[in-house]
Amino acid sequence: MDSVRGWLRAIFLLALSLVVVACDSGPRVIISTKNGKELVLRVEVVETPAKRALGLQYRNELADDQGMLFLFRFETVQSFWMKNTPLSLDMIFIGSDFKIVGIIHQAVPFSTASLSVSAPSQFVLEIKGGLSRLSGIETGDRVRFEGISLDTVKD
Repeated sequence: MDSVRGWLRAIFLLALSLVVVACDSGPRVIISTKNGKELVLRVEVVETPAKRALGLQYRNELADDQGMLFLFRFETVQSFWMKNTPLSLDMIFIGSDFKIVGIIHQAVPFSTASLSVSAPSQFVLEIKGGLSRLSGIETGDRVRFEGISLDTVKD
C-alpha cells in the first residue's frame, strides 16, 4: 500500500510540475513601474504586416493579464487606429531601449482616427483600456520581454 501511495504521489507531483511549467510558458511582457510594481502580461506576438493589419479587431474580450505586442523591425513614429475594434484599449509605445515613450489611454472603439505618440517606438503593446492608469504605468517605465524573439519580425 505504501509503494502505491508513493507512486501516486510521484505521478501527482510530476503532473503538477507540468501544469506549472505550462502556465508559465508562452510570450510575456513585464512592465516595471517607477513605484516598484511589476505587471506581467501574457501576449500574442504580432510580427507580420498581415497580423498587424488585423490586430485586435473583432475581439470582444481581453483579460487584465493579456495583451497584444506589435513588433517592428525599426524604431519610428507608429500609428494605429481602432477600426472594427469593439474594445477600449490602452496603447503603450515602447522604444528600442525598452522604455515606454508614450501611452494612448482608453482608445475609442471603432474609431478610424490615427493614434500615435510623438516619440519613435519599435514596439507597441495593446492592453485592456484603463489598465495602464490602474496599474500605475507611465512614460519612462522599463519593459522586458520573455519568450519573444525579435528575429521573426517581417516588414
